[in-house]
Amino acid sequence: MACHFLIYTHPHLRLSPDPPLTLQPSSSSAASYCRQNLPTLNFHYKKGGNFYTRRKSVVCSMATENKVISGDRMLVFVPPHPLIKHWVSVLRNEQTPCPVFKNAMAELGRLLLYEASRDWLPTITGEIQSPMGIASVEFVDPREPVAIVPILRAGLALAEHATSILPATKTYHLGLSRNEETLQPSVYLNKLPDKFPEGSRVIVVDPMLATGGTIVAAIDLIKERGVDNSQIKVVCAVAAPPALTKLSEKFPRLHVYAGILDPTVNEKGFIIPGLGDAGDRSFGT
Repeated sequence: MACHFLIYTHPHLRLSPDPPLTLQPSSSSAASYCRQNLPTLNFHYKKGGNFYTRRKSVVCSMATENKVISGDRMLVFVPPHPLIKHWVSVLRNEQTPCPVFKNAMAELGRLLLYEASRDWLPTITGEIQSPMGIASVEFVDPREPVAIVPILRAGLALAEHATSILPATKTYHLGLSRNEETLQPSVYLNKLPDKFPEGSRVIVVDPMLATGGTIVAAIDLIKERGVDNSQIKVVCAVAAPPALTKLSEKFPRLHVYAGILDPTVNEKGFIIPGLGDAGDRSFGT
């Protein structure tokens, strides 16, 4: 069974003319999940103006097939940066106190937002006078701010540095709570606009993609306001297969940026091993 989504462990992999055959998911738990449930992972790359799929066995890491792909699959990026691994490790530790946990979540968000905005922001070019002469410059276009949608309340911590790392943003708060028995989400706060401007770029920030109910509901609300899947990116600390499967089935061309992939979700809807309740641990309540 081929996977529903493509997993990248390096932000530039999709641009490589011949990706290495030894790349695997960046966490052993995710690799274990893929070995058991997704015998092959599909990586794509560009060559000669066309995009190709290189199918690789997670176990033996051998290329078995090349073919042009449609580009309709969801993409999952797990950047292998050591700082991302560090902050995820701090978040996982049950002994991490609340202020340190919240700071770690914010720092992880800073790094993931940087990766998510790579090759995605509109820019303008020109010339300016530097102290030593005329210089050609390129700025992020302030006329097209990125819409940041943190899912309350845990998303506030992960999105804390969005306005400092991105030169032009607008923040729209979206509050969803999950019924602990049915695991179904309900909206208690919606600050989304009636309609997003045409061509808007939206980053949805939700630390935990577990069962997928909350993130699917959030993206549904955003799409109702005129945003295409390809213009939406999701930033999370931890993602699990149930959520990724739901997202891939409903939102092709969506991009997800995760600090780490974990293998399973328990009967209460918590990611295992995960990092606990991100909201409670961020705010101490």
